[in-house]
Amino acid sequence: MGSVLAGFGFSLALIVAIGAQNAFVLRQGLRREHVLPVVAVCVAGDATLMAAGIAGLGALLTGTPAVLTAVRWGGVAFLLGYAVLAARRALRPTTLTPLDRPPATLRATLLACLAFTFLNPHVYLDTVVLLGTVAHQDPNRWAFGAGAVTASLVWFVGLGLGARRLGPVLAHPAAWRVIDGVIAVIMVVVAVSVAVG
Repeated sequence: MGSVLAGFGFSLALIVAIGAQNAFVLRQGLRREHVLPVVAVCVAGDATLMAAGIAGLGALLTGTPAVLTAVRWGGVAFLLGYAVLAARRALRPTTLTPLDRPPATLRATLLACLAFTFLNPHVYLDTVVLLGTVAHQDPNRWAFGAGAVTASLVWFVGLGLGARRLGPVLAHPAAWRVIDGVIAVIMVVVAVSVAVG
């Protein structure tokens, strides 16, 4: 049980930091668009990457810098592109209220979610390399991994479904302007940190 709790705490510490994926899940939760499929993709992605790290993929990735470089710059381009879209939404308040445009299709939403999950270089460093390395130091590495995946499930369900409680506040376009502005800034900060890191 100690390994499960250690994995839960370690994973939660990595996941809770507001980043590109969390901002996307929060936005989907606020807009009430395809929240459960988005949460499922995020948790499944984390579980897959954590399992790969625990199985030893982290050591392989750190040994092939070309792969890390390609993922890094692809992630930077994606994050900056999304930052531009969020900034555009923030500057046009008519596009900010949840009911003023039709919801994105499930396919488009899931493709965006997959991109936020797998084009972000930080996710590989956090889940595959860092979490995988720490799990290997635990005598029950797979129990540690089970705790880590549980933390991911708890976090994304709470973030995606908990955002609904903010509905009354979000009836005002000014609130969406602030949210999209913050999301744009987060995307730029994450992209810059990936580019220089």
